[in-house]
Amino acid sequence: MNSSILPSSPVSPRRRTLLATLAGALGAWPLLSRRSPAQDVSGSGTPLDLGPALYHPGRSRKSSSYDRTGGNADYVPLAPGKSLTVLSANGPGVIRHCWFTIAAGPHHLKDLVIRMYWDEEVAPSVETPMGDFFGLNLGEYCTYASQAMTVAPMKALNCYLPMPFRRSALVTISNEGNSPVDALYFNLDYELVPELPPETLYLHAQYRQATPCAGWTDDWKTNGDPIVLQKKNLYGTGNYVIAEAAGQGHYIGTSLGVLQNQDGWWGEGDDMVFIDETPGRRVLPVINGTGSEDYFNGAWDFGDRSFAYPYNGAPLVVNPERVGGRWCVYRWHLPDPIHFRRWLSMTIEHGHANARSDNFFSVGYWYQTEPHAPFPALPAVLDRHPRLYAVGGPSETPLPGGNTPPAP
Repeated sequence: MNSSILPSSPVSPRRRTLLATLAGALGAWPLLSRRSPAQDVSGSGTPLDLGPALYHPGRSRKSSSYDRTGGNADYVPLAPGKSLTVLSANGPGVIRHCWFTIAAGPHHLKDLVIRMYWDEEVAPSVETPMGDFFGLNLGEYCTYASQAMTVAPMKALNCYLPMPFRRSALVTISNEGNSPVDALYFNLDYELVPELPPETLYLHAQYRQATPCAGWTDDWKTNGDPIVLQKKNLYGTGNYVIAEAAGQGHYIGTSLGVLQNQDGWWGEGDDMVFIDETPGRRVLPVINGTGSEDYFNGAWDFGDRSFAYPYNGAPLVVNPERVGGRWCVYRWHLPDPIHFRRWLSMTIEHGHANARSDNFFSVGYWYQTEPHAPFPALPAVLDRHPRLYAVGGPSETPLPGGNTPPAP
């Protein structure tokens, strides 16, 4: 474990308990290795790890959309161009769970934006379209369960990543679309604690998209064509950037939506992670993977089928490997976080050596010290709506409706 993030010297029982509490929401979170074992009560000489059975001095709280009159209108409308504060709390504390469900028009998962601010910061540490934050990167619902996020029937959005804050937490939802939200329901469960360890980091989530990820050629038919297969890309030139961070922390997850503009398998692109180098310097990646489906811990195009596991999944797979094909995939680095001390750039190729020109929509998740580097500006709301683009290359499927993706 990174000694700059976790204490190398013994910590007090009180602090150990709080670290265990921060870790408790995630079964394999790296902080679990620092839990304080209970005394041996089994007679075996082996300490028992009682985890959530150990007392810690927190005070439970909730911010919700409940009907303040005592009735059953437990929701809030949200007009176009308006923002709503769904949580405002003074710390120290930890947000434990966020739940939302929304009654609105067809594009609300892209039109609504969730932002989170820690300790009176001016720029948010979390800023993504609503659906993308919960792994619905193409603006449509699918149900799945992972260790950190779930989407439950019907259209229930849940996040279980712990979100500590020292002085304050502010969470807002903004309607940047042209249609009203008839009903926004929310529950944010948090606790107030006496103190947070100095090693505590803040959650960050950064949205990016490329529509399309412009490939360097359209003169190919299959991934095995020599012009593609023999192309070299040692330094990540032209890679899709999922997230960049400056500070000290660890990267914990990726969600990605792909809308295919070309036929064939959209993967074959290696994940490449650049760590603690000078931004913009031509260097080899510190971490270099073997392919997109491998990074998301699947194999062989995922077998053209959907799946969802605690740390990896492809919960949305529609019309695979054809123009208009739609994929949502995720990977949580909770057991294997990617540590950085100064800077991190999380990237992936779009097709081998960036030959493909599909549409990518992503969120990168990490914990780090504050302050954080500026995020790229969110694209205009209509640009966030997924649609097909005529890009050439391998395609035996005409663009339906001229330039409109198939109906879900």
